[in-house]
Amino acid sequence: MSLRVADVLALPGLQSLQLRAGAAGLDNPVRWPYVAENEGIADWVMGGELIFVTGINHPRNEANLLQLVREGHQRVVAGLVILTGEEFIQHIPRSVINEAEHLGLPLLEQPYQLKMVIVTQAIGTALVEEQVLGRSRQHVLEQLLEGDYRSLEVLLQRAKNLRLPLAVPRQVALFKLEGGERLFSTEPPDQAERQLQSHRQQLQRQLEQSLSELGDALAPICQGEHWIALLPARDSQHEQRNRRAMMKLLEQLNQQLAPLRLFLGLSDGDHRPEHYAHGLSEARQALVAAQSFPERLGLCSFNELGVLELLGAIRDRTLLDRFVENILGALIGDDSRHEPVLMPTLEAWFHENGNLALAAQRLAVHRNTLGHRLQRIEALTGCSFDDPHDRLNIAVALQIWRLSPPRSTRNSG
Repeated sequence: MSLRVADVLALPGLQSLQLRAGAAGLDNPVRWPYVAENEGIADWVMGGELIFVTGINHPRNEANLLQLVREGHQRVVAGLVILTGEEFIQHIPRSVINEAEHLGLPLLEQPYQLKMVIVTQAIGTALVEEQVLGRSRQHVLEQLLEGDYRSLEVLLQRAKNLRLPLAVPRQVALFKLEGGERLFSTEPPDQAERQLQSHRQQLQRQLEQSLSELGDALAPICQGEHWIALLPARDSQHEQRNRRAMMKLLEQLNQQLAPLRLFLGLSDGDHRPEHYAHGLSEARQALVAAQSFPERLGLCSFNELGVLELLGAIRDRTLLDRFVENILGALIGDDSRHEPVLMPTLEAWFHENGNLALAAQRLAVHRNTLGHRLQRIEALTGCSFDDPHDRLNIAVALQIWRLSPPRSTRNSG
């Protein structure tokens, strides 16, 4: 894992640093220390910095300190360190402490007696050590994920020496961040680059935080536009927990990363180190399906693929749209002109595996009403629910329709 704000507080020689607010962000990774010399920091940071505010080169009143806290939160910095003493910043105002606590931004107080050279040297040394250790750990994990090793026994011994918790069965999660080209086409190059790097840092930080909450954390591996995470998954309950946690993370990040878009493919669980490469292959297949139907999917698990694996391999989307139109076009058109009931009826019937009583209960209608709707569906489509080939065509078309861009089912006019 990266050097965290909590690790900085524990470094030898830095005992006089005190956390004043923002304990929720103690796991924020620190990329490097940065001394703020200007009035604001928004234009000078990329995300992940531990910002030091001295007050020597610029007066720091309460309003300015509040500004720095808010800009730091906006730019996803690791934390803010305010140096206090008799000459420049005498104390940290209560409003600044409260704002940092509200935003979850770690706010540290450093006495002027603790020299900056000691602090920056301690952090710099720790960063170098952590980077060296992190690269070694990542190299071992990449070899396992790629199946690129001569002796599994030797590689696992290296993992043990590096304190990698590989005894826990894992599920492979493969993320992909898309939309960088669109960002550069709409923003000036320097602004687009700054925004992209900030988004990547935000993704890295929140992914690390989510992994730590799942326990037995392994640092995510960044490879260009992809991030690989190894989630602990001892059984199916852990897999379901992982899916819920990753779906929550995906929804949260996609709101924050716009116009970029994050997609996720999940492997099956219970992969041991010798099977990580197979797990990554499963996650790649699931990611392809997630990307092929981005409007409603965004996330796909390997065990959910089914026919999606085949549909995702069809690059010409017009073929899928034409298939849906041929099978379900009459129903979709009827729902657009009247009260939309036929497509919901079809979905309920398939969801309940053809059980009329359960489907009627699901729709909160009488069973006879459901029967009349099904007869109308057969008449409009020319298909019979008794014909297995017709049922297959309808089921596949319905699956494609579910994963297609949402459309109004009623006539807007």
